Amino acid sequence: MSFDDSFKNNSHTPLSEIMRPTSLDDFIGQDHLINKDKPLRLSLESKKLYSMVLWGPPGVGKTTLANLIARLSGYNFVSISAVLSGVKEIRNAIDNAKESRNIGVSTIIFVDEVHRFNKSQQDIFLPYIEKGLFCFIGATTENPSFELNSALLSRVKVHILNALTYEDLKKILSRTLFFLNKKLVKNFIKFDSEVINKLIIFADGDGRRLISLVETLFDSAVSLEVFDVKHDWFEEIISRDLRLFDKSGDIFYDQISALHKSIRGSNPDAALYWFFCMIDGGVDHYYLIRRLLRIATEDIGLADPRAISLVVDCANAYERLGSPEGELALANAVIYMSCAPKSNAVYKAYNDVSKFSKFHGSQPVPIHLRNASSSLDKKLGYGKLYSYSHDEPEAYSALQDYFPEGLNAIFYRPTDFGLEIKIKQKLEFLRNLDYKQKKENKR
Repeated sequence: MSFDDSFKNNSHTPLSEIMRPTSLDDFIGQDHLINKDKPLRLSLESKKLYSMVLWGPPGVGKTTLANLIARLSGYNFVSISAVLSGVKEIRNAIDNAKESRNIGVSTIIFVDEVHRFNKSQQDIFLPYIEKGLFCFIGATTENPSFELNSALLSRVKVHILNALTYEDLKKILSRTLFFLNKKLVKNFIKFDSEVINKLIIFADGDGRRLISLVETLFDSAVSLEVFDVKHDWFEEIISRDLRLFDKSGDIFYDQISALHKSIRGSNPDAALYWFFCMIDGGVDHYYLIRRLLRIATEDIGLADPRAISLVVDCANAYERLGSPEGELALANAVIYMSCAPKSNAVYKAYNDVSKFSKFHGSQPVPIHLRNASSSLDKKLGYGKLYSYSHDEPEAYSALQDYFPEGLNAIFYRPTDFGLEIKIKQKLEFLRNLDYKQKKENKR
């Protein structure tokens, strides 16, 4: 078993960092990528690296794998965090790659939490990936199809990393306990099978979390001189203090569901309770913010359009204040949305138009809606029969058709709540103008 000795004397280095494997044979999990004849091993063995995105839940080895690829390929390794970095750091990493190339050394630029970069920041990498200046490796816990722009995705290969299995975690636990016991002179710490099972369940597929849990339990056992750790002692002394919140676990999904439904159900007290449970449990604030924005768009919509702006403003306040003060800003958004009028009319309309469009396919734009940008267009009658709404009574061109020929449908049906009451009245008024014009045309 090999570990990076350079970390061993640094008491501030997390144990998970100290224990990072230094070879593919030491790496635990992701057999579908690193076993014999599998993509990443073949790439390393053939010395044909390619740009990639490693997508998977926390603690499954994304950063470790990127480090191993660099170590085994002999590439210069430049790591930046999308949480802490901006355009300046991206430019510095690219300059580093250029300098390395000038002395004949290839570079891997590793971007942790790459989904946190906005579109313009992601776009900076594109020409350099295209030219092969460096090998780009991004790590993300979010679905790349939704969080990364298509231009970047078209230039990389996405590898999915799976949550670690029970057997994977058992190996990590055994390795961690062995490593920790090496610092004891005598009376090694042992965990019974029930404790091992409980720790693995708590880790919920996250190797980094498991290492942290084992270290916490080990240190407590040493300080209390409990060398044979039994389940009863574990339950009494340790488990009550362990934070068991993980984005990929059932607790997370149950609580986020309860928060969403409490806001939708206009119960600010219950919503605030679930919000605090998630904050206290260590939820990723950025995921929570995205969920609040989703609630604002799906469940409140145009009944109160201010909800979307309020969530964005509260998210910005959180960015400025940080934790714990910033959480009060997010609590404002939770309570406001709980009390706001509710409508899913936009959500339903979007789903309906999506089905409608896929069924009917792409249709040509009607002649009267096309711009006459050339003399030929004018000869073909582009825009000739278009009625400019601002020149019409009520700023509305009655009976003017905006759908492709032969198609017509109503997708958006405003509710009787909040601002949508007025929107509904306005649309009914305009449709009444259509009806009157139709009657007039029949005379």
